[in-house]
Parts: sequence; C-alpha cells; structure tokens
Amino acid sequence: MKWNEVKIETSSEAVEAIANILMEAGASGVAIEDALDVENFKSDAYGEILDASTYTTLEEGAMVMAYFPETIFLPEILPFIQDSVAKLPEFGLAIGKNELTVSEVVDENWATAWKKYYHPVRVTRYLTIVPSWEKYETSDPNEKIITLDPGMAFGTGTHPTTNLTLQALEVCLRGGETVLDVGTGSGVLSIASKYLGANEVYAYDLDEVAVRAAKENMDLNPIAKDVVVQANDLLKEVTLEADIIVANILADIILLMIPDAWRLLKQTGKLIVSGIIADKKQMVIDAMQAQGFVVEEILQQKDWFAIVLGKPEEE
Repeated sequence: MKWNEVKIETSSEAVEAIANILMEAGASGVAIEDALDVENFKSDAYGEILDASTYTTLEEGAMVMAYFPETIFLPEILPFIQDSVAKLPEFGLAIGKNELTVSEVVDENWATAWKKYYHPVRVTRYLTIVPSWEKYETSDPNEKIITLDPGMAFGTGTHPTTNLTLQALEVCLRGGETVLDVGTGSGVLSIASKYLGANEVYAYDLDEVAVRAAKENMDLNPIAKDVVVQANDLLKEVTLEADIIVANILADIILLMIPDAWRLLKQTGKLIVSGIIADKKQMVIDAMQAQGFVVEEILQQKDWFAIVLGKPEEE
C-alpha cells in the first residue's frame, strides 16, 4: 500500500488549526515540525535538547504533514483543505507562506515518516508527554507521564498554547475538582487534569475525529479511564457545574462560550482559556470582563497567551 504526504508550510500559530483540518479531511496521521518548538525547549527549565536538528530543520515558521492512504482520492479533498486553511485569517490566525505540496510515501516508510517529529517532552514541573511508541523511564517520583498517540489528533503539548494551559492547570488544580475540557482535541488536558487530582473530568469536542482520538488516548492512560468524552458544540446544553473550565481553542471561538462558561462555573471556580494570540488578547479580556469575569493571571509564551479568570467575590 502507498501513502500520500500532504505538506503545508505555514506559521507557528496556525499549526493546530491546520492539523485539525487535515484530520477532518481523512488523514491517518499528522505531524508538526515547528521552528518555535526548539526555541521553546531551549528556554525550558525541565529538560535539555542537545541536538536541535533532531527536532526541526526549519529556521522559521512551521510545517504540517498529513498522511493519506492511496484509497483516498486527493484531488477531491485538496480544495476543501485549501479553502479551510485560507479562511483561518478570519479567526485571527496568520497562515504564513501557506504552500501546499503532495508527495508519495512508500509503505515501509509510513510507520516512521511522521513519528520522527515526536519525542518525550517535560512540559511542566510535574508533567511529561511521551509518544505511545517511545520507552521512557523517570527517576523523579513526582513526574507524571502522559502517554499520547499524537498521530490521532492535534494537541500534543509541545505547542505554546497547550503548554501554557497545562501550566495553568497545574497551578489551579488542588484535588477533587470537576473539570470541563472544551475542545479537547487529543485529550491531553483532560489526562493532565486527572494526574493533577481532578475527581471528574468531562471532555467535549465538536469534531468526531477528535472525540475518537481522545477516547483512544484515555485508554493509553489508566488514570483517565473514567474521563467522559463526548461530541458537543462548546458548552451548549451542558448542565454540569464545574470547578475548572478549560478551553484551548481560537480566541474568536472562546467568545462564543463565555455566557455558558459563566453559567456553569462555580462561584469559587476558575476559567482557563488559551489559544490567544497577542492581537486578540484584549478582545478576549474585554468580553470576559463585560460578562463579569475577573482576570486573575495572564501567562505568556512567545506571542501566545493563556488567561486565568474567576468570578468576583460575593459580598
């Protein structure tokens, strides 16, 4: 069997959105090569990369690679991919060069063609993300290992937006909480929440591909076996009150969930939102404050922001 590799050269901020588009188009696996990853890891206090070329050969921007079996007729789906990527600037995402190329990958190379881009990464003080095919042992009793198959869906923890969200969860979770994970993607935030002590976790995603991927990743992490994963449009029709609501999605989509987040967040709860580029930060803050939320903390990595919010204290 032969495989076709669809490669899109883009900007770092658009990689997860493009990965989602490619999975929706039927890709069997997606890999991301991001020049910013090396920069992020160079300043990472949790680990050291000795050979940056192992992680990327790019000097700037990013490359998203998707792999399609030859049974999928690419000329039919390429227009959908190109149109969907072209619309991303409407959501405030720069798409960089936006150059798409297609090449053939022989079957014996398929198994390793995309896996070379993923390695164990310590993303916070306590959390390390390990690809499912890698062997990894820790000597730190406090280190929690999140096992992921990043070929299933986007959201591997290496992107600044996911990394910031994980840091915020680590600060906010104390144990025993109910967490709502909006736009769960690979499920990495839900798994992390369980490791950090959450009691009940509910993961939602509009994309059925992400729902399936998240369920499979829960199975790779026994601690997350009781996470409820469902298809849902943001928080619409959800009735569960939550101690923590977390959403790592596009800024314009965050705006759509604010009233429901206010409705479902307990008085002492925390709302964590990420996926916010610098140009959209104030827009999100203004909309949150108009609803009544109070900004408690803003986290930044490169040009990306995560915001931790709460409700004002009752008099």
